[in-house]
Amino acid sequence: MTSSIILISLLLLSLFSAVFSDEASFQKLPVPGKRSGPESFAFDSNGKAFYTGVSGGKILKYTPDKGFVDFAQITKTSTSSWCKGVFGTAMAKKCGRPAGIAFNPKTGDLYVADAPLGLHVIPPAGGLATKIADSVDGKPFKFLDGLDVDPTTGVVYFTSFSSKFSPSEVFIAVGVKDASGKLFKYDPATKAVTVLMEGLSGAAGCAVSSDGSFVLVSEFIKSNIKKYWIKGPKAGSIDDIFSSSISNPDNIRKIGSTGNFWVASVINKVVVPTDPSAVKIDSNGKVLQTIFLKNEFGNTLLSEANEVDGKLYIGTLTGPFAGVMKL
Repeated sequence: MTSSIILISLLLLSLFSAVFSDEASFQKLPVPGKRSGPESFAFDSNGKAFYTGVSGGKILKYTPDKGFVDFAQITKTSTSSWCKGVFGTAMAKKCGRPAGIAFNPKTGDLYVADAPLGLHVIPPAGGLATKIADSVDGKPFKFLDGLDVDPTTGVVYFTSFSSKFSPSEVFIAVGVKDASGKLFKYDPATKAVTVLMEGLSGAAGCAVSSDGSFVLVSEFIKSNIKKYWIKGPKAGSIDDIFSSSISNPDNIRKIGSTGNFWVASVINKVVVPTDPSAVKIDSNGKVLQTIFLKNEFGNTLLSEANEVDGKLYIGTLTGPFAGVMKL
């Protein structure tokens, strides 16, 4: 009898510890100032601070001791009261809406793909962003999304979700299965923007490999990920290595120099995206790990999972907080 009581007590204690550990392993970081949607993350060189773009055109900096503070803005009006809350979301063409962001590790410049307003760069000290480009070959960008910087060359790769529909028309683009997305590159040395890929179905995210040999590009609408070879014997060619293996992939982020990547994923439904998850993959398309995040985020559009120093930083398109999960 006594042994049974002890066994039950140990089981209950084990269950309590497991529940407590799960809660302790996840932290919500509320976005201040009536802003929302920490969509993508960029980390400084020592990994102690991260930066994220939110609704209304602001770039926020987060450190554990100070929390979120203003770092930069896309337009002069981004800091105004008109760019807060639902007004900021509705006035994205005036306030800005930062999507993909990434640092050039050598210069400290922060590059931003602003969804309606084009490609921008922010100096290491922050402040007002400088617009680099809002068109290519005379054709205006309609809806920029993902962005990454080649750590070996400083070349910037970024995507357009659609060349026909704007961010406010995203549901239409998904509904008609739009395939007008593109992959671009911007070379800071020549100041030139070049189209590398066309005909992409909701090009949501991109990630350059740590050695600069290729860039992965996600197709949210098509549930596909393509590999574009930057250099080597296959330079300029394209591989479909993740065809339909990950549902509705959004941003892709490399995990240091491991050769692996995290992909934000949902199951897209007519009314709302469901079952958000973070999927770890290798460079050949093999799924290594899946973390289901419905308990932490509900049914929402998960936009990014980004691993730094044993923690997974998780963003959403419209959510009120950033998530941090201990791995």
